[in-house]
Amino acid sequence: RIAWACWFLTAVQVIVFIIELVRNASLTSSPIAIKPSFNPMIGPSPYVLINMGARFVPCMRNVENITNSAGPVFFPCPEATTLDTECTLSQLCGFSNVPDPVPGGTMDASPEPNQWYRFIIPIFLHAGLIHIGFNLLLQLTLGREVEAKIGTLRFLLVYFSSGIFGFVFGGNYAALGIASCGASGSLFGLLALTLLDLLYHWRSRKHPVRELLFILLDIAIAFVLGLLPGLDNFSHIGGFLMGLVLGISIIHSPEALRQRIGQDDPPYGPLDTAKAGGAMAFARAPLGFFKGRKPLWWAWWLIRVGALVGVLVGFIVLLRNFYVDRVTCDWCKYLSCLDINNWCDIGNLQ
Repeated sequence: RIAWACWFLTAVQVIVFIIELVRNASLTSSPIAIKPSFNPMIGPSPYVLINMGARFVPCMRNVENITNSAGPVFFPCPEATTLDTECTLSQLCGFSNVPDPVPGGTMDASPEPNQWYRFIIPIFLHAGLIHIGFNLLLQLTLGREVEAKIGTLRFLLVYFSSGIFGFVFGGNYAALGIASCGASGSLFGLLALTLLDLLYHWRSRKHPVRELLFILLDIAIAFVLGLLPGLDNFSHIGGFLMGLVLGISIIHSPEALRQRIGQDDPPYGPLDTAKAGGAMAFARAPLGFFKGRKPLWWAWWLIRVGALVGVLVGFIVLLRNFYVDRVTCDWCKYLSCLDINNWCDIGNLQ
């Protein structure tokens, strides 16, 4: 089966990255950021990325020390090649719905910045050649395999849910001054599905321990890289959690459980070709779908429904915390940085 969604997403992300380079070149006369600082990812400046839609909390809601600043607040401009250029928040953010802070304002200032789509657009943006290279390598290997196995609809659901949840999670707990972008959260969601698939079919795999070690190695490497300055490990963590819990909800049951309840359907199948006992069977005869099911089947379905409800509740709670409660976590920053050379202070808005 051809992984159409995976190829389409990859093509879009490559096109968007080319646009990023062209945009950076048109503003700074160089396709990659060289001045005022070099981008080690070999890509556009963070200010160009912010201007194109990277997640940047000050563009999305009122922020302490910006909204209630005693004096005017300025930021580097997207076209900045020196530290002397100054832009207002609305000029940096671009698009619309970003009023500039009024000196002496309060945190209750209205209207607030409200570029909510910065939870979605960053999935298609990347910080540089190294960033997009690693992501697309994983997407065109792991991603294609996952889509071919679980079907396009499930793949897209996990891909976008994990990516968005990762950026929401990072928006709550990452440093407010860090611009975040990339499909890493989405890919961590797919990695979680791969881990679930391995655990679900452990006994039928030829080398399950070896596969588990490879998956754990991928997770560990990505997590360690996420501790480097300017990177957002929370998007990785959030994407993985979403993929794990959503996977329990939407992919078929563990192999051992299916054997015990006498369910012989293949472990996966596209939603539009599901056999008896699957989505189409439920649509044709909702009551018959539940008839004659064993207690173990009911117990597992309660777990799956609970996982789905938990995902929705968690998403709502994080969104409310981002926009309303704004409860922070002092120690959480150490999940995304190493406490050396003031790395954990990068992106803090003082």
